[in-house]
Amino acid sequence: MNTDYLREHAEVKSIRVAAADLNGQPRGKRIARRYADKAIEEGTRFPFSVLNLDIWGEDIDDSPLVFEAGDPDGVLRPTERGFVPMPWLDTPTALLPIWMFHDDGRPFAGDPRHALARVVERYKARGLTPVVATELEFYLIDDRGRELRVPPSPRSGKRRQQAEILAMRQLDAWDNFFTSLYDACEAMDIPADTTISEAGPGQFEINLMHAPDALKAADDAWFFKLLVNGLARKHGFAASFMAKPYPEYSGNGLHTHFSILDEGGRNIFDDGSAQGSQAMRHAVAGCLQAMPGSMLILAPHATSYDRFVPGAHAPTGVAWAYENRTTALRIPSGSPAARRIEHRVAGGDINPYLLIAAILGAALNGIEDAAEPPPPVTGNAYDQDLAQLPRDWQGAIDAFADSAEIARIFPPELIANLLATKRQELHYMAELSPEEQTELYLDTV
Repeated sequence: MNTDYLREHAEVKSIRVAAADLNGQPRGKRIARRYADKAIEEGTRFPFSVLNLDIWGEDIDDSPLVFEAGDPDGVLRPTERGFVPMPWLDTPTALLPIWMFHDDGRPFAGDPRHALARVVERYKARGLTPVVATELEFYLIDDRGRELRVPPSPRSGKRRQQAEILAMRQLDAWDNFFTSLYDACEAMDIPADTTISEAGPGQFEINLMHAPDALKAADDAWFFKLLVNGLARKHGFAASFMAKPYPEYSGNGLHTHFSILDEGGRNIFDDGSAQGSQAMRHAVAGCLQAMPGSMLILAPHATSYDRFVPGAHAPTGVAWAYENRTTALRIPSGSPAARRIEHRVAGGDINPYLLIAAILGAALNGIEDAAEPPPPVTGNAYDQDLAQLPRDWQGAIDAFADSAEIARIFPPELIANLLATKRQELHYMAELSPEEQTELYLDTV
């Protein structure tokens, strides 16, 4: 399949091979097309420590992967996705996604894509298949001056500095960009569906259609973020999935919808009622129990916590409800056959592999334990006396380190590596001003 792609795309002149590190940053190499067969058949090599760098791309101090071990190499092999084009580059280029293994064939436990595969295998062992969809919010931003601004409309030349919820004129103003984006998604097999303008000026949300393949859903979200950032620059402005690039406007969320199919293809959350099945309630309970410990994955960066302001469309309490967007978990209305859970906590700045692994792993914990959730809330969750999510980075780090639920979902090596990464970032981030933090994160995460 991989070699077929290159035969069918003679225009491709350059190859990238890349894997996602713990921060979701692509780490890899550029390879001449004539040597692509070697990367496909033998893999490529770089240090295990490369998947455990901090947000600046620096080694983690005292990491057991670096000097203590001699900074050894792993072997990175193509994922089942195969080549995808990189339409944001001028040179016709194909990306070959890769993931890391030991020389003896064992998956590297610190690779976030392997962490998700591990959770999917837990589902397979029970004859279950998760179905996952994501909704990604982002801003289009003019970052050329000292202050961030909405880019001027390509149609009118004006900057509309106000909320434009579901405004058609916003979509029309950026029609060329979104047409290019949809064309690129089609070429990359990213199932981009609906686009809407959101609450912030220059803010949009695009839904990626559900897939009965959690690894593909995570790949799609990762590729989509790379694409939006790259294509925006090609159009002369920036795009940002940063949690809250403007202090005074809405933040960027990444909502995840999921259901679970049994071996016969039946949605186990559907019992024919509007309330959903007992299995759905077990999954809800598992997600709620793991939510405080998962916060470091749902909000992984220094500025992630700026979103969590009561009444600002990001949940702050540990609660669930039916058709209620003030809670952390929402059960959307609609056909019972489509019964699903919407997880609403994460920001747009997440690593999609870790996010989906944390959500699906927590749900399966609840199903395995036959856990019972508290009653669903009604009304405004911000006004109710609820257990609160960690509200700052240090609290999230501590909760992640102490979480029994996280220990069931992720391997010890990944937990240790992520903790070391975030503790190092927390230490050095104290030296940066808010403006410097924004510059760091704007189109990095």
